[in-house]
Amino acid sequence: MKTLVLMRHAKSAWDNADLPDIDRPLSARGQKAAPAMGERLKKAGYRPDVILCSTARRARETLDLIAGDLPKKAKVEHLKELYMAVPREMLNVITKVPDGAETVMLIGHNPGIGSLASWLAGEGDSELLAKIRRKFPTAGVAVITFDVPRWADVTGEGGTLTAFLRPRDGDGD
Repeated sequence: MKTLVLMRHAKSAWDNADLPDIDRPLSARGQKAAPAMGERLKKAGYRPDVILCSTARRARETLDLIAGDLPKKAKVEHLKELYMAVPREMLNVITKVPDGAETVMLIGHNPGIGSLASWLAGEGDSELLAKIRRKFPTAGVAVITFDVPRWADVTGEGGTLTAFLRPRDGDGD
């Protein structure tokens, strides 16, 4: 069984029009939401072995703010190819993760991360599936499990959505 934790970076700031998109930092709202989501991930027991993170500043800052709630031994990879990646590009990265990793976390961007979650989650609670297809908010997290022995075996619609955590839901999920 493999578990994939997909997280969209927290809310970013748009106050400097001269700043390249990849260099946009988190907003005050994002700086508050990210650690709260980290606490929720820890409380729910999601313990990634590998963390794949976009090189965009807002994704890296999101990871920095949740890192205290993640296993210290997790292998972290900052990957340029995750910046604004489409679902197939992200899946290509996921399928190359060593099979010894049972749980992988990917921190990326929309629209790709939401589309990836929708595409991979072929099963799950219909209400949760509808929510991820409707809107994947900043700092949102989808957890998808796959009954496969290898990451290379992960396919579209091959997973089960087991959780969808949104900052606005607080502890009421």
